[in-house]
Amino acid sequence: MKPITEHKIYIARDQTIMRWTGRVMLITGILALSYVPLTLIGAKIHQRNAALILDKQILVEGQRKFALPAPIINEGDILGRIEIPRINVSVVVLQGTTSQTLRLGVGHIKGTALPGEPGNIGIAGHRDTYFRALKDIHKDDEIELQTINGIARYGVDWIRITAPSDAGILAPTTESSLTLVTCYPFYYIGAAPKRFIVHAHRQ
Repeated sequence: MKPITEHKIYIARDQTIMRWTGRVMLITGILALSYVPLTLIGAKIHQRNAALILDKQILVEGQRKFALPAPIINEGDILGRIEIPRINVSVVVLQGTTSQTLRLGVGHIKGTALPGEPGNIGIAGHRDTYFRALKDIHKDDEIELQTINGIARYGVDWIRITAPSDAGILAPTTESSLTLVTCYPFYYIGAAPKRFIVHAHRQ
């Protein structure tokens, strides 16, 4: 009888381990599935709050009677809002392109002209969130870039697919222009091998 009893103990122990393993895997799966929606909800809340802050900054600037020195700009600071009416894009522009910043909005590419300044303004965004709609953009579409100094309107000149190493697209320009950058292909799984570029000139 003793070997049979020991066998039953081993079976019960194995069943307990299996139950706990199943529970751990279930919890892990639930957490993994929840991560994306929770991230998107957090980003949406941040966008809404950032838009309110920007609107308040625009109102205060409009009431100001004298100019203040240019502030120091840090990663994640709110710089403006970009809107492309035809494809329903409206997103706050933040400073920088770290992974954290691009989860919360689109980011101004360091080394390019700042929104509201003359020159080539570079703005990057993820292809699976804020810049997904760029897949439907056309030549001559209007892009609006709003900052505390007002709204600048741009018309799309060209759309191009390039290699990530093509730094020429962000080269300084004498005229006021806007360059939007996202990954390509839009539905590629993993690190996309190319970049989707939209270039526009100020109207």
